[in-house]
Amino acid sequence: MSSTQREIWIDFLRVTACFLVMVVHSTEPYYLGGDGTLVACVNDVFWVSLFEGLARCCVPLFVIASSYLQFPIHYPTGEFFRRRALRILIPMLFWTVVYALVWGDPVANFKGLLLNFNYAAGHLWFVYMLIGLYLVMPMLSPWAEKVSRQELSIYLSIWILTTLFPFFREAAGGAAPLIFAADGLPAAAQFPLWGEASWNPFGLFYYVSGFLGYLLLGLYMRRFVPTTRMSAVLGWSFFFVGFLTIFYGLLQRMFEGGYFPISGPVDLAVGWEAAIAFCGLPVALTALGLTLVFRYYFRPRPDGKPSGWFYTYIVLPLSKAGYGMYLMHMLVLGSLSAFLRGLAWSTPLTILATAFGSFVITGGLAVLLQRIPRVGKWIMG
Repeated sequence: MSSTQREIWIDFLRVTACFLVMVVHSTEPYYLGGDGTLVACVNDVFWVSLFEGLARCCVPLFVIASSYLQFPIHYPTGEFFRRRALRILIPMLFWTVVYALVWGDPVANFKGLLLNFNYAAGHLWFVYMLIGLYLVMPMLSPWAEKVSRQELSIYLSIWILTTLFPFFREAAGGAAPLIFAADGLPAAAQFPLWGEASWNPFGLFYYVSGFLGYLLLGLYMRRFVPTTRMSAVLGWSFFFVGFLTIFYGLLQRMFEGGYFPISGPVDLAVGWEAAIAFCGLPVALTALGLTLVFRYYFRPRPDGKPSGWFYTYIVLPLSKAGYGMYLMHMLVLGSLSAFLRGLAWSTPLTILATAFGSFVITGGLAVLLQRIPRVGKWIMG
């Protein structure tokens, strides 16, 4: 798109989401480590809760932005998949190979790739989820073209109910037979809800839950939500309510033991993450809130003229290279995080320095690589 055709606020949102991804990954070493879970001191509980509350909405922001621009699709399904393969699938395969060669045993890594992504590059889970949404978008597009506000509101209401499921499972505890998480990790078992069982994970709300809700949310915002000052006020309200819920939820869970350092298997950290589930209500509120705020404050100029130099020379190139930044950033962030933590700086300074440093380095490299003639689009999207 030309600069006059682009949804400028989406570019700002994407770049912000890229940075927030790096904040999340810069924070993780302060509660994931050792045998799976490791929190060194009481101060780290505060900083982990703060940064996770601010940044956890990063992945939903990507899905909302993608939905806002592309859903429903307006061209043939074959063309849609061809475009997505060039933009998403081929760069993902390239960087999957890079991570398989760089981290761990390459032979074992390549064998595992037949079944799933390389867990050493755990952030690649996002691409599989995104491709899954693309697979259903052509089927849902005819409905999305005609859906009324009332009908879409009903489905969003059902989805909002499902965002409470992590808390329902936690409250129910082990009072009934358990089903195990299907995410490939040694996570704690989950309490079965409404049709779920050890032989059936596809319960009543399975097909209207998860990241599909963010797809519908992007559609709802584009068609039915006006860009007004009140929408921005609501956005700030949603964001702060979601942030405070995440912040205090994590504090409460991580303080339950009453002693430090906290160490244990990864199951312990997985239990804490009920408060920061990507498809949980608190994170959904922060994602919705930031989307409304960005849509209002970064709307096109009234005179129709192109945006300023900061957008043209900083935000726009980074937005175009954002997918490549996401794919490659762990190669930089992992090493930078280990180096900075070795300097024994304070926790917040180390997290922010890691995130900012990774963002600048990765962003610069991604923009340069994307501009390589004939090759850049294949490796960066």
